Amino acid sequence: MNAVKDQITNSLSVILEAKNIEKSFPGVHALKHVDFCVYRGCLNALVGENGAGKSTLMKVLAGIYQPDSGSIFLDGNPIQFNDSRQARQHGIAVIHQELSLIPYLSIAENIFLGYEFRNRFGLVDYSKMHREASRLLEMLDLHIKPDRLVSSLSVGQQQIVEIARSLSMDANIIIMDEPTSAISEHEIDILFGLIESLKHQGVSFIYISHKLDELFRIGDTITVMRDGEVIGKDSLSNLNHDAVVRMMVGRDLKDLYQREASVTHEEALRVEQICLDNSRHEGCSVKNVSFHVNRGEVLGIFGLMGAGRTELLEAIFGCHPKRSSGDIFIQHEKLCLQSPKDAIKAGIVLAPEDRKEQGLILGMTVVENTTLANLQKVQRFGFIQTQAEARMADIYIERLKIKTPSGKQKVKNLSGGNQQKVILGKWLATQPLVLLLDEPTRGIDINAKREIYRLIDELTEQGLAVVMVSSELPEILGLSDRILVMSEGQKTAEFSRAEATEEALLNAALPKSA
Repeated sequence: MNAVKDQITNSLSVILEAKNIEKSFPGVHALKHVDFCVYRGCLNALVGENGAGKSTLMKVLAGIYQPDSGSIFLDGNPIQFNDSRQARQHGIAVIHQELSLIPYLSIAENIFLGYEFRNRFGLVDYSKMHREASRLLEMLDLHIKPDRLVSSLSVGQQQIVEIARSLSMDANIIIMDEPTSAISEHEIDILFGLIESLKHQGVSFIYISHKLDELFRIGDTITVMRDGEVIGKDSLSNLNHDAVVRMMVGRDLKDLYQREASVTHEEALRVEQICLDNSRHEGCSVKNVSFHVNRGEVLGIFGLMGAGRTELLEAIFGCHPKRSSGDIFIQHEKLCLQSPKDAIKAGIVLAPEDRKEQGLILGMTVVENTTLANLQKVQRFGFIQTQAEARMADIYIERLKIKTPSGKQKVKNLSGGNQQKVILGKWLATQPLVLLLDEPTRGIDINAKREIYRLIDELTEQGLAVVMVSSELPEILGLSDRILVMSEGQKTAEFSRAEATEEALLNAALPKSA
């Protein structure tokens, strides 16, 4: 590995280098003697499981954290950033995984926040800001007006605005933390084309992603971290997927998507002619979608962003009773759902795509989040019995292998994979019949994904019906017993496990006008 490292160093120009970086927090040694190089005009991939130290290292390089020891060099000169503004002034921009936009400001105001254009009177020049914002959005193929509030955008659209924000800084080094986790395949293609163009102009990228296929598509070098240390680094052209996974987790992960078929002939959920009118709201409308799912079955739902997948699950969960129509049956019994509370009572639960905003209360503990949907079982005379609450939560902490110091830990301090497990624990405590999963492994590492897959397999073996939305083709193909494809709010195809291929799914997912 050292010989390869020397080869990379000799053939490429280093723009940013970290040497012997140490960083500790109370009870956690986050970075241990880390060396990391960023090569000019290259996409420098950084991978590792959640908790490996990737984000901490990026925050050190971006001036958000100061290292306990070690040195940082920019163009060969030692430098120290006291805050993120200093890093930006030296050409380092960051796109965080957790979006940092201000929802009640416009797109243009968010893009140029902190360095707004001014006219000769010192006032904000909104006309110029809107023109420049429009130009950046056009580059990213996002055709929306720059005066729209960020709060009105989908998660994927907000991600595009974050990318536009970094491009507006004319940065020499752009740090991207899971930039494609919430955008469509079309938007990913545009982003990758833009990255290639900027690389030719000498812009360097530090790119964190759990999607290894992306890295082999656009990456140049890769650095692998585990437990706060650099395990290895190499040119991506010298490696394959399995070799990177072995470095990340310290072992082979064979048969990642393999699951035992446990489908029964007993219908759990049937929906007929589900419609959702979003003509006056943000999001896609749903048009006459029907399907069924049996006990023990995983029904996958695939489609491009904006296909209406999330909206379909929300309609089934009773989120939009005044705007939705159609019939929903649980075990052949017709339901009248006026709220999510009615859905939960009927045995339908939803783990949403945006776990932090919609799935959890981040300031509450693991115990409090786990029991939140089942408080009637842990209260007496209107008061919560803390011991009963802790006992219930402990069952799911152990069953789902949630990594937390204790049930009293605030859920905001857990990794993404463990936060997702808390959501699943909350719903399993209600003993549901149908589990709706919207992008269940978005933004979590390979090992955490494997644990979620194991859990899905376990739950279906016990007779639970699962409806899973996923944008990852290998995941949808590997986990689903049947796959429903949506495009522009409509069901366009349905495949058995044996019939489904990547090509068939993508063809069915493309809009008719494409």
